[in-house]
Amino acid sequence: SQYKVGKVLSVDTKSAKGGGGKPLRACSVDIGDEGNPITVVTSASNVREGSRIVIAPIGSFIINDEGEEITVKKTTVGGVVSEGIFCDAKMLGWAGGAQGIAAQVPDSFELGSAPPPTK
Repeated sequence: SQYKVGKVLSVDTKSAKGGGGKPLRACSVDIGDEGNPITVVTSASNVREGSRIVIAPIGSFIINDEGEEITVKKTTVGGVVSEGIFCDAKMLGWAGGAQGIAAQVPDSFELGSAPPPTK
């Protein structure tokens, strides 16, 4: 898997501005690259400081809602540069878990490691 386990270092609910819809959060995330956290902008409501979440970093592939494979690129969301996407259970092929809710893993998973194949 090109996906990585990351830990949310901080969550900023003020810097990213969403257009209508859900509030955006700009999260600083450690993906195992010592001292070089990435920023991920998300609307997932379950993301908290200290959460261990599965990340699709820049250059990895995700399957969108239409079933097309797309490459994750650095993009600007709500005025903040986002360097990845938090994966939900569906993206990981896990049973259960709601769409748009960031998939969390236990603290026993090392940062930067591959996520488990099942929940």
